[in-house]
Amino acid sequence: MIVERIWTGNAYRNYNYLIVCPESGEALAIDPLDHQKCLAAAKDKGWQITQILNTHEHHDHTGGNAAVVAATGAKLIAHHQSGSRIAGVDRGVKAGDVIKVGRTVELECLDTPGHTMCHICLRSHTDSPALFSGDTLFNAGAGNCHNGGNVEDLYASFVDQLAKLPADTRVYPGHDYIENNLRFTLAREPDNAAAHALLPQVAAQDPATARVTTLQEEKQINTFLRLSSPSVIAALREAFPDLPDQPDPKTVFTKLRELRNSW
Repeated sequence: MIVERIWTGNAYRNYNYLIVCPESGEALAIDPLDHQKCLAAAKDKGWQITQILNTHEHHDHTGGNAAVVAATGAKLIAHHQSGSRIAGVDRGVKAGDVIKVGRTVELECLDTPGHTMCHICLRSHTDSPALFSGDTLFNAGAGNCHNGGNVEDLYASFVDQLAKLPADTRVYPGHDYIENNLRFTLAREPDNAAAHALLPQVAAQDPATARVTTLQEEKQINTFLRLSSPSVIAALREAFPDLPDQPDPKTVFTKLRELRNSW
């Protein structure tokens, strides 16, 4: 499986992806907002985009659909309940469905509500497992729930699904927010040594060539995956003095998301 990460360089800091079968050259485009860059990358490499996957319905993920379909005839895939929100869906997918790309690539669909209620993440089952996480899981962060989402569902997606994936799973999110997210981690957990060490590295990196984290690293630097950390809970109690002595993980997650909304 070839992963071509495309840095849009736009104000929203979107990443687009081409997932390619190395044998056939067939490609799946994930959230190809910058259709010009996606089409150019495929042309330069001799790949054929045959499918598009929208992780969710927000325009900064669907806005390139029409242009890519017009140029390639690709079929559009999205959450099975998103048809009224995304125009021209050819295939609606549910949890456990598999998207095949060419002869060698198979991607499992995860139903991960929270950022929106119709959000799909894709998981590869390979020697180097990968997660294409859209706006659910960011590097060192979590998606917001402002536009049609629900924080309790986002918590469930994190704890019941994403946190249980293999530690070496590489995380490919829909946006480059890692620097700001690390600063939030350190605001909530000032003694997080891993976040302290990583911050100057990401502050100096080019998003186009940025390093890719693993889930194991995310559990060290992502405060939304560190819900039992005594330091996280202690700092949270400063913001919420009525927090129980031993808050449950859902409460910690919810309060962290509340703080992140205005941070």
